[in-house]
Amino acid sequence: MWKRRKTRRAGTDARPAEALRLELCDLCGVTFPEDEAVRGYVPDSSSVRPAHDWFDGLRLITACGDAHFAVVRDKYRLRPFVVEELWAAKIDRALTSGPPALTMVQLGCRTGLHEPQIRRAIAWHNEHLHPQWP
Repeated sequence: MWKRRKTRRAGTDARPAEALRLELCDLCGVTFPEDEAVRGYVPDSSSVRPAHDWFDGLRLITACGDAHFAVVRDKYRLRPFVVEELWAAKIDRALTSGPPALTMVQLGCRTGLHEPQIRRAIAWHNEHLHPQWP
């Protein structure tokens, strides 16, 4: 049997309190309603998505207004895009979302990278893993 939907009393808010979604500004940290967010993608070689690899290398930024969005966007414009960093992030995603040990061929199939790219990514990762000694 179908359940009847409860009707709202006159004068109550049309949206329940839990349905109000808030966003967080990437610059100032203030929370604001989701429908007021200013969003966009910026190039970032450290950014990979867990499930949507077509967004790899792009970071979604959220701001409370156009001015804060411009500041965050400009910070990312100053950051260099290092392709080896992106490849290393793809390899990390492949190793953490499936079997931890893969052959070079399997790793290439899971990441879409060729062996020279995988080797360059591993070298970049190892170079940046440890702090530089004087």
